[in-house]
Amino acid sequence: MFAHAAALLMLASGPAATDTLLLDNFTDEQQRSALGTRWQGFTDGVMGGLSEIEAGYTEGDEGRVLFMRGPVRLENNGGFIQVRLPLTTDRSLFDASAWTGIAVVVRGRPGPYYLHLRTAGTPRVWQYFSAPMPVTEDWQRVVVPFATFRGQYLTAPLDHDRLRSIAVVAYGEAFEAELEIARIELVRLEP
Repeated sequence: MFAHAAALLMLASGPAATDTLLLDNFTDEQQRSALGTRWQGFTDGVMGGLSEIEAGYTEGDEGRVLFMRGPVRLENNGGFIQVRLPLTTDRSLFDASAWTGIAVVVRGRPGPYYLHLRTAGTPRVWQYFSAPMPVTEDWQRVVVPFATFRGQYLTAPLDHDRLRSIAVVAYGEAFEAELEIARIELVRLEP
């Protein structure tokens, strides 16, 4: 996994984004994203796990940011906390086919963090598309190409013209998660 994360970091400083679509920069006083939707916090408690989450907005050196923190615990089939953003206000599908990936301005306590996408093809709660998102204690812009997302309990490839939501997830091992996000956007990268 470490080598894969390093490759993603190299991509962040590699190809230049030629076009972006802001999903959220956390400046809306009503706590709505640029799409008009709101972030939601979830834990493995929905399936009996014991992980805990604290999520919300705070002022930081990058301005207003979204934070997520809490212990990720593995007992009782647990192992995750997440903040998830629906991509439409009416439960319809979001077409991201004009973009090639997701850029996140992020910092936090290092650990196993991921971006998760849910699509029209992920009807069950345990189905999603996942890509690792490297996090360091310093602010960085991490670019995660759609091509790096892998289906969990799925055989079909990611169909990013039929998205439902995006999530930032602390997952897979017991650790104290602590994360801040200053900006998240869709990007189109030059080849």
